[in-house]
Amino acid sequence: MEHPFSTAELETAFADFQQTVAEIAVSGDWDRYADMFTPDAEYIEHALGTMNGREEIRAWIWKTMTAFPGSHMTGFPALWHVVDAPTSRVICEVDNPMRDPGDGSAITATNITILTYAGDGLWSREEDIYNPLRFGIAAMRWCRRAEQAGTLDEPAMEWMTTTGAMFARG
Repeated sequence: MEHPFSTAELETAFADFQQTVAEIAVSGDWDRYADMFTPDAEYIEHALGTMNGREEIRAWIWKTMTAFPGSHMTGFPALWHVVDAPTSRVICEVDNPMRDPGDGSAITATNITILTYAGDGLWSREEDIYNPLRFGIAAMRWCRRAEQAGTLDEPAMEWMTTTGAMFARG
């Protein structure tokens, strides 16, 4: 059985994906993220639901990454990845570091991402697997440190007093 994409092509496509994500982390242009998916792509986000199609992905990514805690994440580098050419997939662990809360500390959480390549630099599926509790605890830790440092902004304060309350022990 012949596979549609070689390991080398998948490695190149993933390197391009990572480069684009790094640029987006700086620019904040989340349209570019959505544009890396096919028009009929599926994005499975276990805690927040499934987005069907590029435009649902676009609306979701803008909403998620422009609100706390996504808005306070500084990058999304893969810590490691493997390529599975028979399934056209790249599986990786993504780091989600948050900006310095004002005391020099590094706060982050990771997730596992499974990307399915469709060719021509586009992805047909992404699935993010993670523990929402760990992300919530990290965000609450960030809020507490920012509050102590005097750098807690309004979006983080609002999250801390509403959603963050469930992570108060973290």
